[in-house]
Amino acid sequence: MENLKAPFKGIANDVKGRAACYKQDWIAAPSAYIFFASALPVIAFGEQLSRDTDGSLSMVETLALTALCGVLHSIFGGQPLLILGVAEPTVIMYTYLYNFAKGREDLGQELYLAWTGWVCVWTALLLFLLTMFNACTVINRFTRVAGKLFGMLISVLIIQDAIKRLVNEFRVPEDQDLKLEKYQFQWLYTNGLLGIVFSFGLLYTALKSQRARSGWYGTGCFRSFIADYGVPLMVVVWTALSFSVPSKVPSGVPRRLFSPMPWESASLRHWTVIKDMGRIPSYIFAALIPAVMIAGLYFFDHSVASQMLQQKEFNLKNPSAYHYDILLLGFMTLLCGLTGLPPSNGVLPQYPMHTKSLAVLKGQLIRRKMVASAKESIKQRARNSEIYGKLQAVFIELDNTPEKVVMKGEKDGEIENDTLFAPSHALPLGSSSN
Repeated sequence: MENLKAPFKGIANDVKGRAACYKQDWIAAPSAYIFFASALPVIAFGEQLSRDTDGSLSMVETLALTALCGVLHSIFGGQPLLILGVAEPTVIMYTYLYNFAKGREDLGQELYLAWTGWVCVWTALLLFLLTMFNACTVINRFTRVAGKLFGMLISVLIIQDAIKRLVNEFRVPEDQDLKLEKYQFQWLYTNGLLGIVFSFGLLYTALKSQRARSGWYGTGCFRSFIADYGVPLMVVVWTALSFSVPSKVPSGVPRRLFSPMPWESASLRHWTVIKDMGRIPSYIFAALIPAVMIAGLYFFDHSVASQMLQQKEFNLKNPSAYHYDILLLGFMTLLCGLTGLPPSNGVLPQYPMHTKSLAVLKGQLIRRKMVASAKESIKQRARNSEIYGKLQAVFIELDNTPEKVVMKGEKDGEIENDTLFAPSHALPLGSSSN
């Protein structure tokens, strides 16, 4: 009841808390890694939406909404460590909405996006009400188990979709001519095998590249480069390999994603969907039903992702901004609905990648200090016993020093861009990053 008596109190407190540390949040981040970590699932979900909605939505829309909401949240968001994107529950919900609209003559595919626009309007209104009456205070009662279970749900949905896609590589797509050469049994089987090879090859090499820093081959700089940029490099390498198939293989093997160009009519009509929203008066209030489910989903998903960023092992020194972020999410949902785009929210798989990619490992910091001390001793032509003594002194000093805030790029460039994934002994983060 106290929350109802003081509307907007949570938003005001969040704004005051984050305003003091807004400027320092703008630091360097592993942009290439986060770009590919965000773009790849967005492209996959865009292809799934295109298939399930008969082309009403495509990769153009999912990429546009991720870029639009990502820029808005990085500039105006309260928790800049949060990564926004299209989540699997959003894809499932939009598929259900399309199946509902397609089966009705007064809606159909033509007014599908207009109806989803009203769904987003109601969703935004519900999110505004939740933040107005400080509903985000409930987040503090969520245990870590709830966040982990929800993250597991998202992971299971993504793995399930990946398995479906691999199985579909052995099948002929709907509404295709079975007499085409690429759909003959031998080439269909070849296409499926290539899909498995490329999928697991990319997964295995990307995971191995992250451990390149502790490898035995190449110089330290080279291993660090592979560890930092191995994932985007592997995406480029395996994409190039997919184009290296023999010339005897028919065109279309392996299959490739199709996406309309941004300037084509198929990609432009959704920008003017607001003109059609007045043509469905009988379904305006019906849109409130799915809006309640989407608002609840976004409230939980967005807040839990933000809460898991505030875990003790990260030791973030800046305050949270649950109420303000939900308010901003409401504005972005409204904007996406009025422009015919599916809404975006904080996604669970990407946030630990972003957070840990900004961490500096304690072991790496000790190693750098010891290497610098050894080089200095060698320049001074110190004896072996003196070198070992200095190395031991550096180790004891850092090992006994109370944990302090260390972020990449701090201390006058002493910390270089380093890790992709941090073990449990990662040094605490000093601030978040846009």
